[in-house]
Amino acid sequence: MSSASDTDRLLAEQLLRLTRRLHRIQKRHMEPLGITPAQSRLLRLVSHYEGEQPPRMADLAARLEVVPRAVTTLVDGLEAAECVRRAPDLANRRVIRIELTDTGRATLRRLRNARTDAAEEILAPLTADQREVLGGLLNALSDAPAERTC
Repeated sequence: MSSASDTDRLLAEQLLRLTRRLHRIQKRHMEPLGITPAQSRLLRLVSHYEGEQPPRMADLAARLEVVPRAVTTLVDGLEAAECVRRAPDLANRRVIRIELTDTGRATLRRLRNARTDAAEEILAPLTADQREVLGGLLNALSDAPAERTC
């Protein structure tokens, strides 16, 4: 008979394997778009500011929990792909804001489709009832209090 700690260890390992598999599949679906997973995350984050004042590089670094230099590299790549642009803050010309471009919005739509395709690939072995149960379990885990959030 296995103990709760053995079960927890097994579940932790299964979750880690699933996470790695999901990342691999998402990466494969995103490759044709020329966007890395990290760039995708930054692009999604910038899109959350639509209708508000665009974020500063420091805002993005804080939200992504990375060093500012890492954001600079990501923004450089997305700017080269014409997905974002650097724009001076109108109230403080020393501050640079990161804005989503029309190309960035179109890329986000394609990224969402790629993520949906990846999810469908992962979920293919499950029945509709199993997917519903999994959705409830994932909500319970996602809604649980955590020390740090993204």
